[in-house]
Amino acid sequence: MHTGGIRYDEAVREFKRRYILEVLSHHKGNQCKAATELGMHRNTLSRTIAELDLDPAQIRNGLKRPSRSDRTHVQPLSIAR
Repeated sequence: MHTGGIRYDEAVREFKRRYILEVLSHHKGNQCKAATELGMHRNTLSRTIAELDLDPAQIRNGLKRPSRSDRTHVQPLSIAR
């Protein structure tokens, strides 16, 4: 990062984004559980998420299985006899 010209504050912000996203993903978007693991209050986590321009709804939706109509349809293989 240093050789790439990234400033300290930018590196810290990117670390926070990735770390919080990983913890939120682990808890399937549950901010209360993620905040407990991070050692902060849920309101502090919510404020940090807003400061980092993260979208909690996108985190939750990204973890859900796509609806049946949105899944790609796979054609069954025909077996030659």
